[in-house]
Amino acid sequence: MRLGYLHFSRFPAQRRVIEVPALAGKPFVLEEEVRSARRVACASTSALKAGVRPGMTLTAASALEPSLQHFPYKAEDELRALTSLGEALMCVTPAFQRSAPDGLWFDASAAHLFGGEEGLCQRALEVCAGHGYRGRAVVASELFTSRVLARHGTRPVQVVPEGGGARALAPLPLSALEGPECEPFAALGLGTLGEVAALPAGAVAARGGAAGLRAHTLCRGGDDTPFVAAVLEEVLEERMTLDWPAESFEPLQFALKTLLDRLCARLAGRRRAAVRLSFMLKLDPTGQVELPLTLARPSARAKLLLDLARHQLSELRLENPVAGLSVRVEEHNEDRGQQLALGDTPEGDAALEVVLSRLATTLGEESLFSASLEAVHRPEQAYVARAFRPPPSSRGMAGELLPQEPVEVPVEEALRERPSRLLEQPATLDAEVADSGELLAAWLLGKRRRVMAMAGPERLSGEWWAPEPYSRDYYRVHFEGMGPAWVFRDARDGRFYLQGLFD
Repeated sequence: MRLGYLHFSRFPAQRRVIEVPALAGKPFVLEEEVRSARRVACASTSALKAGVRPGMTLTAASALEPSLQHFPYKAEDELRALTSLGEALMCVTPAFQRSAPDGLWFDASAAHLFGGEEGLCQRALEVCAGHGYRGRAVVASELFTSRVLARHGTRPVQVVPEGGGARALAPLPLSALEGPECEPFAALGLGTLGEVAALPAGAVAARGGAAGLRAHTLCRGGDDTPFVAAVLEEVLEERMTLDWPAESFEPLQFALKTLLDRLCARLAGRRRAAVRLSFMLKLDPTGQVELPLTLARPSARAKLLLDLARHQLSELRLENPVAGLSVRVEEHNEDRGQQLALGDTPEGDAALEVVLSRLATTLGEESLFSASLEAVHRPEQAYVARAFRPPPSSRGMAGELLPQEPVEVPVEEALRERPSRLLEQPATLDAEVADSGELLAAWLLGKRRRVMAMAGPERLSGEWWAPEPYSRDYYRVHFEGMGPAWVFRDARDGRFYLQGLFD
């Protein structure tokens, strides 16, 4: 099995800059308590240049850099961010395995879809860059080989051929073993993994025991550790405990953006789109507030969700400060994407979605309606207003096919030429008709409009014995200064009527 590894140098520091862009280029550290002392767990590039190193006390680090900022290091937050990035990569790989605190293994079996393993690595790095992370990628046949080369190598992308692990590992320093296993070899004066691999296996086992033999095998490119894919959570939820309780919306907005970015990355990786979400605010010292959010159209766009959430939360009045925040997807379906028309402004579509989602959230889902085709032959009865709901998904959580209701394709085919705006009752046209019966012009919106083009007829008729029999010839007419209209000529009186307008 071919496996890839993505290494993100100082992942916690990268994550903090992504969440708080104002920290870019500034010295800061993430600190944790170790044996009753606050020690540096991870440092930014600027802090490292000032001499700050992981493991030193926060007091010593602040003495080296007086402007040093510090934040608590939370392993749970780092793991959740790493998991979110792994799920985002599922658009290029079928499975991933976490390698805390700064890396991910991924299944490289889909390399042929990207022009080979190097192309797969490039695409994976592009996905990570889209979320703000910089890293290195290596594909090999063993977990150890791919991880060590990514962590200690210098090339952004490297592909190790089958059976080439020992040769690729040979130049790496002994410290790449990253554990107590390297101490016996260091005592012998060895400096590279290649020198360790050259030792006789028997001598290594006699001196270093099982641990030494295991390290020797790894240096020779042998690793039988299985790849264990991460199990995806059924409930899509992101949560965060704030460093300090928020008394206004401004600090809450940064946490909200982080959670929605992670959530949308997970949705995008699963090819899903959110339909309904809920926001939970944990108050300090006690209490909580839950707010629902219903989308007018399924979406996995973090910016749109942030705009809607800002509308929900910015005017909220709370009794206590907010200590924590969580976002949960209550309903989602398959992300079918969105076709963009040339010349259309995406800002207009986004603004419309915001307005519709606000209406649905504020007034209830029943407040939005959409036109639905009905199997009725008479045109003015072929559309009914139904409560708006996103289209049903054909796949479940893990991509399995789900049963669907049958689609009445013949009805849609028969009504495919119907206009989007139908009049409840046909309106009489003040029309000018040639001796041959051809429509020449008509008075519409207070102006005489010539017929520029005309297509048809489509003949529709009802039963003669019905209470309201009809026989009509329908035409698609382009009037001067207007879009296409749906017009019919009634066989009973020979007059023209307006039935609807096309968008």
